[in-house]
Amino acid sequence: MSQNRREFLKTIAAIGASTAAISSVTPKKTIAKTEPFLSEDRKGVLVDTTVCIGCRKCEWACKGAHGFEQGDFENYQNDEILNVQRRPSTNNLTVVNKYIDEGTRTVKMQCMHCEHPACVSACIVGAISKKENGSVVWDTDMCIGCRYCMVACPFQIPAFEYYKALDPKIVKCDFCIERTSEGKLPACVNICPVEALTYGTRNELIDEAKRRIKNHPDKYFDHVFGEYEVGGTSWLYLADKNLAGNVFPKLGNNTAPGVSESIQHGIFAYFVPPIAVYALLGGIMWLTKEKETKKENK
Repeated sequence: MSQNRREFLKTIAAIGASTAAISSVTPKKTIAKTEPFLSEDRKGVLVDTTVCIGCRKCEWACKGAHGFEQGDFENYQNDEILNVQRRPSTNNLTVVNKYIDEGTRTVKMQCMHCEHPACVSACIVGAISKKENGSVVWDTDMCIGCRYCMVACPFQIPAFEYYKALDPKIVKCDFCIERTSEGKLPACVNICPVEALTYGTRNELIDEAKRRIKNHPDKYFDHVFGEYEVGGTSWLYLADKNLAGNVFPKLGNNTAPGVSESIQHGIFAYFVPPIAVYALLGGIMWLTKEKETKKENK
């Protein structure tokens, strides 16, 4: 044989030393990160659940704005579907659910467009980003389908096209970024017949929410959901009862990336570079081949 065992082990040792050197300078943190700057004029939506009538026109308009088949609007007037708790899906980026807890209320749900998004922090290829105007959007060309964003999201919003064998995508509300970039309202806000949805700058919406609570203390629970939860969200909610623990999960005020980054860094802290994997596989193959050769020569 052209290479004996001692020579092979020397080669593997050299490769291992090189790998260790590479690993020692490999950054422990991944490239995923939150955008460092958010405009003071970044946008948001205030959802007043005490006004919502559960008409689901927002669902219908959202489908049309994103190229999904809408179907007949009359089908949306059947409120039996409200008896089933739904999540946003790959062809329904927003849904309206009915909740019964010392009263009945209907609540629209979609991506919350967090101020410091866990999905942005968790994405190892930077396919999701937080824009200056408040929108959290994704680049499907960069996405590798790892679905870390789905695990990281504290609201369990991103959906994955499991039914597509080729080129499946992560799908979620994009805050109608194409419409708003042209000066239009988000489709759901534009169609709401009772003005349960108010679009504006996030700071002004928080002021408006607190004004309503102050002027109508018997109507509203004294809390603006989304002002501080997980570091704040672009979608803000008013209700007659506490939405945390019923409509939304109970969340602290710490930013979600703090959790997702610790998980992510735990996964990659001991990441073995491909060269080490190839060296290991090569060694196994070489030893196996040597063993088989000896058997043949007996």
